[in-house]
Amino acid sequence: MKQAWPPFVQAVQALPSVPDILSVMAEMTGLRFVCVAHVTETSWTTCAVLDQLGFGLAPGDELDVGTTLCRSVRAANATIVIDHVSQDDLFHSHPTPRQYGFESYVSIPIHGIDGAFFGTLCGLDPRPLPLSESKTLKSLQLFAQLISKQLEAERRYEDRNSELSDEKQTAVLREQFIAVLGHDIRTPLSSILHGAEILLQSDSDERTQMIARTMQRSGQRIARMIDDVLDFTRGRLGGGIGLDAASVADLDEALRQVVAECQHEHPQRRIDAAIDVPGTVWCNRDRVAQVLANLLANALRYGREDTPVRVDARLADGTFKLAVANEGETIDPAKLGKLFQPYWRDDDAQPRRGLGLGLYIASEIARAHGGTLEVLSADGHTRFTFAIPAGLR
Repeated sequence: MKQAWPPFVQAVQALPSVPDILSVMAEMTGLRFVCVAHVTETSWTTCAVLDQLGFGLAPGDELDVGTTLCRSVRAANATIVIDHVSQDDLFHSHPTPRQYGFESYVSIPIHGIDGAFFGTLCGLDPRPLPLSESKTLKSLQLFAQLISKQLEAERRYEDRNSELSDEKQTAVLREQFIAVLGHDIRTPLSSILHGAEILLQSDSDERTQMIARTMQRSGQRIARMIDDVLDFTRGRLGGGIGLDAASVADLDEALRQVVAECQHEHPQRRIDAAIDVPGTVWCNRDRVAQVLANLLANALRYGREDTPVRVDARLADGTFKLAVANEGETIDPAKLGKLFQPYWRDDDAQPRRGLGLGLYIASEIARAHGGTLEVLSADGHTRFTFAIPAGLR
């Protein structure tokens, strides 16, 4: 149970980016077991895990640290990476790979407050995988650094929070930290995206191109998360959602592009789009496209997989309306008003995906346009409707 987790497990579980980092790590490398572990001289404890091999480890579970390579990572404070155990001069006869049945393995140090060793970001697979390739390893090391920075920042925030008696002052401090962290992450993330772009434009082999595309998609996903965080903090700290509105004649093109991108990311899902915007709309083109992206992401996440998500966009009677609907569980009327609150989750027991800011930001964009974002849910049908005045203001 969550209440029984040690504090270090709770600290990792409190970081909303960790599930996304583990998912991206698995997708990028092909590793089917990845986790964040807390490692001491005498213990190894799972803090967060993505297990596609059926090891059965859950947060709070322990292994005998003496049977793990993470103990060596802690002792040397250095990364261990193995592409193919059977062909590795150092580890081919080591008992740990035989005990856990892996051929590829990586373990990268994670640090907490004041740089103290916290644990590892590690992964393994029974198949040999090229984990030591420069760009792959650098990306994994960046993920470990991000977790380290977040752990340190959260700990420092908690320490400072205990000294603050004013609740509003505490909230501002946290939001300022999120904004600064989001800004600082952009520099290494830009390097990753730039490297992926160079690989895609090169005459590299098909496998390298596939890795580069994965890196690019993963980087773009993290970039969207950063944009959401910065939008949130600007709104909370008084700057409001940025809105440079203009007369837009190609809004339908922008919306169709969003639908195409979402369909590409979810090829197994069906998206039915009816987009008819024949005139001009006074709006921020990118922000309205962002609303559609957020609403589509929400519908694809919570809608039934065997039913289509429907998009309807039209201009009528001086109003632009954009609606996204899906079939799924009916939302409790008591919870409808909470959907647009930042970080709100319907069920905390469910795995966290993303940061929980999409609907909040969409509603703020509607408000900045002088419009509304409403939701109706009944009989297994949920529909979000974004409506703004279309004329010049």
